[in-house]
Amino acid sequence: MRIFTRYILREIIGYALLGGVLFTFILFMHYLLQLMELAVRGIATPADIVRLISYLLPSIITFTLPMAVLIGILLGLSRLAADSEVTAMRASGIGVLSFLRIVSILAVTCWGIGLFNAVYVAPRAAQALLRFADESKSSQINIVVQPRVFFEDFTDKNSVLYVQDVVPGPNGSALWKHVFFADLSKPTSPRIISANDAVVVSSGGQDLRMDLTDGSRHDTSVSNPDQYDISTFRTTELPIQSGQQEDANITRRDTPTHALPLAELRTLMQTGSPADRRPYQIEFYSRFAGPTACLVLMLVGVPLGLSSRRGGKGSGFVLTLVLVFLYYILSASGIAIARQGKMPAMLGVWGANIIFAVAGVLLIQQMSRGGFAINFISGFGAWATQLFDRIVNSRKSSSTTRIHSSKASQRLRRALHMRFPLILDEYVMGSAFRNFLLVLTSLVMLFLIFTFFELIGDIIKYRTPLVTVGEYLFNLIPFILYNVTPLSTLIAVLITFGTLNRTSEITAMKATGTSLYRVVAPVILLAAILSAALFAFDEAYLPSANRRQEALRSVIQHKQAQTFLRPDRQWMSGQTGGNGEPARIFYYKYFDSDKNTFDNLTVFEFDPGSFTLTRRIFAENARWDEKVNGWVLENGWQRTFSGPSIASYQPFTVSTFPEIHEQPGYFKKEVHQSQEMSYPELASYINDLKQSGFDTMRLRVQLYRKLAYPAITLIMAILAIPFALVAGKRGSVAGLGTAIGVAIAYWVVAAIFENLGDVNSLPAVLAAWSPDMLFFIAGSYLLLRTPT
Repeated sequence: MRIFTRYILREIIGYALLGGVLFTFILFMHYLLQLMELAVRGIATPADIVRLISYLLPSIITFTLPMAVLIGILLGLSRLAADSEVTAMRASGIGVLSFLRIVSILAVTCWGIGLFNAVYVAPRAAQALLRFADESKSSQINIVVQPRVFFEDFTDKNSVLYVQDVVPGPNGSALWKHVFFADLSKPTSPRIISANDAVVVSSGGQDLRMDLTDGSRHDTSVSNPDQYDISTFRTTELPIQSGQQEDANITRRDTPTHALPLAELRTLMQTGSPADRRPYQIEFYSRFAGPTACLVLMLVGVPLGLSSRRGGKGSGFVLTLVLVFLYYILSASGIAIARQGKMPAMLGVWGANIIFAVAGVLLIQQMSRGGFAINFISGFGAWATQLFDRIVNSRKSSSTTRIHSSKASQRLRRALHMRFPLILDEYVMGSAFRNFLLVLTSLVMLFLIFTFFELIGDIIKYRTPLVTVGEYLFNLIPFILYNVTPLSTLIAVLITFGTLNRTSEITAMKATGTSLYRVVAPVILLAAILSAALFAFDEAYLPSANRRQEALRSVIQHKQAQTFLRPDRQWMSGQTGGNGEPARIFYYKYFDSDKNTFDNLTVFEFDPGSFTLTRRIFAENARWDEKVNGWVLENGWQRTFSGPSIASYQPFTVSTFPEIHEQPGYFKKEVHQSQEMSYPELASYINDLKQSGFDTMRLRVQLYRKLAYPAITLIMAILAIPFALVAGKRGSVAGLGTAIGVAIAYWVVAAIFENLGDVNSLPAVLAAWSPDMLFFIAGSYLLLRTPT
C-alpha cells in the first residue's frame, strides 16, 4: 500500500470511527435508562444487559454505518483540502479517480460489514430481543403499570387497570396494592373487579394472569338498574394481555418483518395478495439498499470533500448533516409511499440510492471539469460555517471588541478592586463559549434529524401537515437543549484546552507566572453560569414546552394527547384526605369544563384499608351548584355494599352528596409527568400524595434530579480540563473520543443510581446526587494532580 494511500485512509478512518461512535451513542441513549432499570429491578443480570446491548446495536449500526462513512470522507478530505494537501497531491499526479479508489477501500469494507449485519446479524438479534421480551413479559408489565395511573393499553382496548401502590419484589416481580379493574366490553353493563392486592404471573405460552386476593366482582346494567350481581372472593385469577405483550409474540406472520430470516422473508414476499406481500418486499430490499448507502454516499462525499477548500472540517460537518438529512428523508419517503402501494416496493426502497448515485457521478464529472454545481454545493458548507462564526463574534472582528471590552473590564476592576476579568480571561472564555455554541448547535441538529427520521413514516401515513411537524420540532428543541448542554460543555472544554495545549499557549501562560488554576477559572465560571441557567430554564420554560411537544407528537402519531386511550371513557382518582375517608374513582363519559357539568357520571367509593367497594353512585347528569357548594346529581341511583350483599339501593331524581368534595377545578387540572412540572409544582404534588399515604420515592428522586442534573454541567467542565491537557497533543479525535467515553460513563452511572432510588434501595437524595459527587471527586482529583 502506497504512502499516500495509507495517509489518506488514516485520516478518513479516524473521523469515520469517531462519527460512528457518536451517532451510535446518540441513538443508543434512548435505551440506556430502560436497560439500567431492567438491571436494578433484577429482571436482567449483568450478562443479560450485555446480551441486550448486543441485540440492540445491530439495528442501530445498520443506520449509522453509512453516516460514519460519509462523515469520515467529508471531514478527512475537507481537512486535507483546507491545508492545501489535496492541491499538492493532485499536483503530484493523483487525480479524482485515484482519491475515489483509495476511499473506496473504506466504503467497500463498510458495505461488506453492513451487508453481513443487515442480512444475517440484525434479524437474529431482533429475534433474540423478542424472545427476551417474551420471557420477561410478566416483569415488563410491572414496569409499564405505574401507581395511580389508569392503564388502558390492553389488547382488547376495553379494559382499564388502576393500582394505588406498587411494591417492588425480587427478580422484577411486584405486588400491586389496592387494584381496580374495569371490563368495558359491554359499556351498558360494565364489570368491575376490586382487590386488596394482586400479582402478575406467566401462565405459560404467551398468556399472563393476575392473581387477585381479597376482592369482589360487580356486574350491573345501566339501562336496568334493578339488575345487579355481586360476589366476593378470597383468591381468583384474571387473564390479561397488554399491547406490549401482543407486540412481543413470535409467530410466523405476526413476527415483525425485521426479525424474519432472509429465506423466510423471500418465501413470504411471494405468497398472498399484493398488499400482503408488500411489507416483506420492502424489508427484503431494505436489507440490501441500506448497506449500499455506504457506496452511494461515497460517490457524493469524495468530490464535495476534495472541493472544500474553505471552512475545513466545519464545512465538512455541515455538509454531512445536510446530505444525511436529504438521503434519509428521500429513503423514508420512498418507503412510506411504497407501503401505501403508490410505488413499486423496489423503486421506493432503492430510489434514494439511485438519486444519490446519479448525483455522485455527475459531481465527479463536475470535479474533473470544474463545473458550477460542485463549486456551489461545496461552498455551502463554508458559507454556513462563516455565518455561524459571525453570529458568535468571529475572530475577524473580535480584536476591536476585545479592546473595548478590556477597557470596560479595567474600569470595572478598578472600581471593584478586582483582578477579574483579565484580557486572558476574556480570550479563554470567549473561545470556550464559541466552541460550546458550535457543539450545542451540531448536537441539536443531529437530534432533530434523527427525530424526523423516526416520525417520517407516521407523517406520510397520516398526512400530518408540515406546519404541525415544524411546530413539534420547534417545541422539542428546549428538551434537547436541556439534555445535551452538559455533553456540549464537556466537548467544548476538551476542544478549547486541547487546542491551547497543542498550540503551546498553555505553556506560554505558565511562563508568565499564571497558574493553571487561574487559567481555568473563567471556564469554570462559564460552566457555573450555564448550570444556573439550565436550572432556571427548567423552571421557567421547559415544563410547558414538554407538554406542548408531547401533545403534538400524539397528533403526528395519530394518538390521543391525553393519558388515556379512549376520549369517550375518562377516569380520574379522587382526593384522599386520610382519617378513614373512602378512596374514590370517577368515571364519566363527558365533562363540560365551561359549564361544570358531567354526562353519565359514576362514582366508586372504596374502603381505604381493604379497598373493598363500599358504595357506587350513578347519575345521568351532574352539575356544580354554587349555592349549595356541591354537586347536584340527576336521574341516578346509589348502592351501598356490606361484604357480598347489597346493603341499600336508593334511586333518585335529584340528589346532593356533600361528602364528594372534589370541586370543578379538580377535574380541570392536567395530569403531568415529572418532566412537565417545575420544582415547586413537583414538590407540591409529592406532598399531596404523601398525605394520601402513597409511595412517592420515584417522584422524590426526580425532584432531587431537577437540582442535580444542571450541576453536572459544572462538573463536566472540571472533569474535562485534565483530560484535555493529556489528550491535547493527540488531536481532536482523541479529545472527542474521550468526551464520548466520559458521557457514556456518566449516563450509565446516573441511570443505575436513579433506578436504585426508584426501588427504595437508596435514599432519594443520594440516588440523585451520587453520580454528581462521584464525577466531581474524580474531576477534582485529576485536576489537583495536573502540573500547574
